[in-house]
Amino acid sequence: MDGFDFDFGSDFRIIKPPLYGDYDLTLYARLGLYCYNFQKGTNIKFKSWEKYNTMYTSYLDYYITLEAMDPTSKSAFSFQTLFRLTVRSGNKPVNDYWDRDKAMDPFYTGVMPQWLSDEALATDNKKYYVVQESELHENEWLHLFIEIAFYSKVKTNPELVEINEVVVETKEDYITEAREKLHAENAILYISYKYTGVSSSGLAGDHKAIIRKTMDGITEHMSLEVASEQRDCK
Repeated sequence: MDGFDFDFGSDFRIIKPPLYGDYDLTLYARLGLYCYNFQKGTNIKFKSWEKYNTMYTSYLDYYITLEAMDPTSKSAFSFQTLFRLTVRSGNKPVNDYWDRDKAMDPFYTGVMPQWLSDEALATDNKKYYVVQESELHENEWLHLFIEIAFYSKVKTNPELVEINEVVVETKEDYITEAREKLHAENAILYISYKYTGVSSSGLAGDHKAIIRKTMDGITEHMSLEVASEQRDCK
């Protein structure tokens, strides 16, 4: 496909792991697999990325070719995903190529929400779901989301992060069981977590992130917006 295997000029480059060990590419590749697994109901696992191409337009596009594995058959195969990086300026809404106003509930567009207050959670517990501790271990994609949030803030390998709590907010009316809110197509996740690395880095301590996951109804489309901050550092 265009973008994955062809060089279209000076705005395009092909990079392979032996020369560059970009950790962000691993996160982007894993996110592409998560989107595919979520929509297809599969459980394909990431092994390693093989190469990526980048194209600079009004966005930064990553065309990533990776090696994946089907845990059922133990077979490995190539998988390709396109990741588009958009940086928000201040608190302005993201201006991307989706027709978000027509395809999505306005609740999931516009500026990112503020951190969820205890009062809001207590007054409308039908709107929110506090993820159980067992679910934090069962859904490894939650750790991927928080790795992306942490990396986007400090550009540091986020291996030493532990999730403290996750609260899900969604307006998906088709969901009748509370715990299924965690698997809504469109949702806002309020995640508190801890970085357990060396204190001299200035990052050790508690952090929190707001992550908005949205889908516009087009197969293989998913948007992940992240707003994060640090608190109570030791």
